Amino acid sequence: MIIGVPKEIKTNENRVAVTPGGVLEFTKYGHKVYVQSTAGEGSGFIDEEYVSAGATILATIEEVYAIADMIVKVKEPIETEYSLIKENQLLFTYFHFASYEPLTIAMIERKAVCLAYETVEMPDRSLPLLVPMSEVAGRMAVQQGAKYLEKPIKGRGVLWAVYLVFNQVKY
Repeated sequence: MIIGVPKEIKTNENRVAVTPGGVLEFTKYGHKVYVQSTAGEGSGFIDEEYVSAGATILATIEEVYAIADMIVKVKEPIETEYSLIKENQLLFTYFHFASYEPLTIAMIERKAVCLAYETVEMPDRSLPLLVPMSEVAGRMAVQQGAKYLEKPIKGRGVLWAVYLVFNQVKY
């Protein structure tokens, strides 16, 4: 299979769906992997690491979509990507279709094969790809709450609520 890893272009998204270690695993099993140039930089991976692991670097997102049987992303495609998706191309990413109807319609119109991370289930019905993301989001909630209490963000300038949460104080 030909696997494509485009650079995430959604605002404030710096993650990459496949690490150089992931590329090594894919290529070990005979898959070809094409990574868009600088796709991993936001996560601390440079193009040379992907090349060393067996990937081919492509200059543009258009090239990645054009060559790949399967696109692996972190976040759902955004409107500028819709036209790049080919019929029967497999997209493996977080989709969250229920929250954005135009995405659902676009994927149907493009006749894409969509595999949503959030729907991958184990035999015990657990969600191995969604649970870690939920855990991270839960931990980040405290950090975000603290940020919005700061004066520069027009907060009250008090962090007592964060203190209570971190110290598990019941009040």
